Amino acid sequence: MPLRSAKARWEGSLREGKGTVALGSGAFEGSYSFESRFEEGSGTNPEELLAAAHAGCFAMALSAALERAGFAPERVEAQARARLERIGEGFKITRIDLTARARVPGIDEARFAEVAEQAKNNCPLSQALQAVEITLDAALER
Repeated sequence: MPLRSAKARWEGSLREGKGTVALGSGAFEGSYSFESRFEEGSGTNPEELLAAAHAGCFAMALSAALERAGFAPERVEAQARARLERIGEGFKITRIDLTARARVPGIDEARFAEVAEQAKNNCPLSQALQAVEITLDAALER
């Protein structure tokens, strides 16, 4: 299996500094700052990047789980929201809320919910993030 990488550079103090993150593939490079992480400033932040990775991983995991269960998904859309909260003198990601909407012919709501929960538990990023509560709101589109 390939090894994936990304890099970050930070210059300056926490509040006045600035940084950049870049994916090893070259598919994305962006800036981040104190404002983009802890306020409403422009740029990205580690939590947003983590949420994007988790949403992408879960969408693929759900599609694969549906196929293994004998269904042919037409579309899976996933969103992840990472909650960053101040805990004591530091910060912690306390919860990740996954939302999934899918179009899957021939499956009922109960079976879909079961497969989606399995996908959440088996998604490699969900497994890596086991220290964080991960919720799931999954529904079929008709």
